[in-house]
Amino acid sequence: MELDSSYEVLIKKLRDLQREFRSNFGVGDILTNSKLYEVLIANKLDHQLIPGHSGSRDAKSGIFQFEYKHFKESSSNHSWTFNDFSHSTISKLGKTNTVAIFAHIDDTKWPPEFDWMYRLTGEAMSEYLSIHTKSINNARKMINVSPRQLEERLNAKREKPQTSQGIYSKLLNQLFEVIRQLEQSESVTGLLTSNKIWELLVAKELNHKVNSEQGGRIGAHDAYDLKGGCYEYKVAKRETWSFQDISTTVLKKYLRTKAIICAVVDKDKLEVRRIYKLDPKRVVKALQLELELKNDRLKTSGKTLRRFQVSLSRAKIQSLDPIQIK
Repeated sequence: MELDSSYEVLIKKLRDLQREFRSNFGVGDILTNSKLYEVLIANKLDHQLIPGHSGSRDAKSGIFQFEYKHFKESSSNHSWTFNDFSHSTISKLGKTNTVAIFAHIDDTKWPPEFDWMYRLTGEAMSEYLSIHTKSINNARKMINVSPRQLEERLNAKREKPQTSQGIYSKLLNQLFEVIRQLEQSESVTGLLTSNKIWELLVAKELNHKVNSEQGGRIGAHDAYDLKGGCYEYKVAKRETWSFQDISTTVLKKYLRTKAIICAVVDKDKLEVRRIYKLDPKRVVKALQLELELKNDRLKTSGKTLRRFQVSLSRAKIQSLDPIQIK
């Protein structure tokens, strides 16, 4: 389909800015998984971002390395989350010269502001998590840490970050301005939330409208067509799509859609490479089967199913008779 010029102009600006960010600082894909908020934190604290998403600390300054945790004012969960913790990740946090930053982002204003935080040594947080995760039995191995817990259990003091015109200031301001214009142009909000920017790119290809609401209410799907039909989007960098937190409720939600859309995007170039349209009934049956097989494999090795998550490969998707749109 032919895309409107204002949209294309703004997307081109985002491409150029992301390319400049990688060229100048070695950090790419800053629009995924709230990475831009990490840039905001690093900029205010005059830190240098460490390239990469998982498996490393977020930033460094001198001999110190920093682990960032943040929550947004608009979030329903006003605490910081440690997902998929393990003995290894907790021990790694306790390494010498590691510092944990617990940041609050006020996203009720524009541009969003990093306005207060707690700062603790990695050793202190490692010891805290070692103690308080022993009784955690949730499948995702997840623990939330609240401001009150940091203050009462670790004597942490809330502080305001020193105002700093960090090395990322210029590009940050330009990115926030383009995002603001894009949200206004497309009548959508929350483009900095999770995968929303990639859902917008896919929706424009399909002549859909993105649903600004992020999760929450039952029936809140990712996008809608001009007749009100709803769609669930799965977007990936490679042709393997992850379906997380699979439950009876989630599967029923999938069955209420007109189609499940599996797309491949180039996150550096901000381009949609491929789009597959799938029958929800076929997808749900495939997910149920894959989950059962996964559970059986774990039982055989004496393990239990921790996360109700399934990945569908391109081969599996092709077996479901998709319609390839692009």
